[in-house]
Amino acid sequence: MLTAVVYVLTSGCAWRHLPETFGVSPATAHRRFSAWTEAGLWRRLHQAVLDELGARGELDWTSAIADAASVRAKKGDR
Repeated sequence: MLTAVVYVLTSGCAWRHLPETFGVSPATAHRRFSAWTEAGLWRRLHQAVLDELGARGELDWTSAIADAASVRAKKGDR
């Protein structure tokens, strides 16, 4: 289940196009993702990874990357 959810999140694949090889239906994978999100799993997992890397001295906080996109808003039917 986790592999299927991570695949969708990292590949950009639509839930409905989740390959059958994962052995889980797209609806079930999406339901589980939603439940895990509501339960705060992703935030806790991220924090656990940061804590582990920090304990190993493998974090470098001297730089950061910000990612953003900008799209011009169109007026009317143009």
